Amino acid sequence: MYSIEDIKNLITILEDSQLAVMEISDGKGSSIRLEKPASPVVNNYNLSSGTAVQTAQPDGEIMTAQTRNTLSSDDANAIKSPMVGVFYAASSPESKPYVSVGQKVSKGDVLCIIEAMKLMNEITAEQSGTIAEVCVNNGDIVEYGQTLFKIK
Repeated sequence: MYSIEDIKNLITILEDSQLAVMEISDGKGSSIRLEKPASPVVNNYNLSSGTAVQTAQPDGEIMTAQTRNTLSSDDANAIKSPMVGVFYAASSPESKPYVSVGQKVSKGDVLCIIEAMKLMNEITAEQSGTIAEVCVNNGDIVEYGQTLFKIK
């Protein structure tokens, strides 16, 4: 059994460390698990003062000033994965792909499916245009934010 003072000391140790999780057991059946909430941090470089400034992003997306400056106009026309999962270009292995390079699409058209946790999620076009590039292959594992298609 842990006293309140013991728990306070463990919390202080966790807060002062770079650990995200701490689990302690006394060997007699009592254990305690402490976790720090993850807070995404963005490193911004202040050109006027020459110092780095860290700011938390509420939406969880981490973007540095350097990354923000290197975004090209192509990124504005990129369809990105909203989740981690398996990319499928067609509804079944025997079917033809939803879209191919050079095909015109309208806003709301299904572009692909991403399977995540045994659920099939249809990814739709966010804008009308022509498919300029398919950036992943059928069956590839995709990451959150990874470019799937480029549209012009």
